[in-house]
Amino acid sequence: MNLDFTPEEQAFREEMRAFMRARLPAHIRAKVMAGARLSRADYLEWQRILHAHGYSGHNWPARFGGPGWTPVQQYIFEEEMALAGGPRLIPFGIKMVAPVIMEFGSAWQQEYFLPRIRSGEHWWCQGYSEPGAGSDLASLKTRAERKGGRYIVNGQKTWTTYAQYADWIFCLVRTGSGQRPQESISFLLIDMKSPGVSVRPIRLNDGTHDVNDVWFENVEVPVEHLVGEENRGWTYAKFLLGHERANIAGVGIAKRELGLLKRLAAGTRQDGRRLIEDPRFADRIARLELELMALELTNLRVISAEQENRAPGPEASILKIKGSEIQQALAELMLYAAGPASLAASPEALEPRDPAQLESGTAASNYAANYFGLRKLSIFGGSNEIQKNIVARAVLGL
Repeated sequence: MNLDFTPEEQAFREEMRAFMRARLPAHIRAKVMAGARLSRADYLEWQRILHAHGYSGHNWPARFGGPGWTPVQQYIFEEEMALAGGPRLIPFGIKMVAPVIMEFGSAWQQEYFLPRIRSGEHWWCQGYSEPGAGSDLASLKTRAERKGGRYIVNGQKTWTTYAQYADWIFCLVRTGSGQRPQESISFLLIDMKSPGVSVRPIRLNDGTHDVNDVWFENVEVPVEHLVGEENRGWTYAKFLLGHERANIAGVGIAKRELGLLKRLAAGTRQDGRRLIEDPRFADRIARLELELMALELTNLRVISAEQENRAPGPEASILKIKGSEIQQALAELMLYAAGPASLAASPEALEPRDPAQLESGTAASNYAANYFGLRKLSIFGGSNEIQKNIVARAVLGL
């Protein structure tokens, strides 16, 4: 297995690097590099720029409107975008529901939804977790009863990221009564503007609002919005989760944050010397950098398998575990390095309007909010404890 990039891939990297320099809006880059909060408008502005150049569905095959890049090219694109200060593309549409629709959806679903996902016209959220059904997702209780040409949906989803922005939600719902709970789950696409859908914010400990409860009360969903076959949703959910777990690894983002951490530590003085000169702190940075290098090599091995058209397997769980741990560790060290300056006076302070404030680095820091926000990576895409069980069984044979 050769993990070196070819000359053609290196040329592609230079092309993407030049594109980021030329097309990434300065105000968005400044926000990302300053750790400021991004708005819905920021995310959509960047996605529409990428769409205009054919890059918004960078992981899509050409037959569905994507550039048809190899997995290695996709990896290079994401890394260069992160290092340049580009926002992370919200994955729920582009990277999660879109591959499911491509693989299992009807021709009508592919024709209707995919172009709107790629352009940013439709913002998606994920309806998986419920009270009492998080890591044990098969115990979900939201039910969809078929009546003629429609399903009637009742139930609750929780921890639904960006549901307040979403136009559509992809949902796991119970449609049968199989002997095994996994045998009676279906995969529905639900319009968030449907009568009976309500979104209730969950305020986080930093005062911000990224996650929500979503309630369904006699919501009517056309049968045409069922993906694949009824009661086969568990199969589609596992397919999606493989993509989600690999995506959480975030090697490019971690590289960018590592660079920011080094610069922050180089400018922080304690007892008359820079924090980076503290041997213990420098050792922690070095350990993280080595772990990140190992994560990158693992990611490249998974990409090599994808080149051979093999779907993400238990290796995706390894990427998810280590990727989330590294991002959390980076956030902890940045919080320590920033000290009291890591605390913003209010959530609104994390959304600066003054470009000069961003460019000069005097905007309110988001390090504390980032630290607390990244704690949830341990349970996103299936808790790390569950992922370790998957690795133990599938990789180690325990």
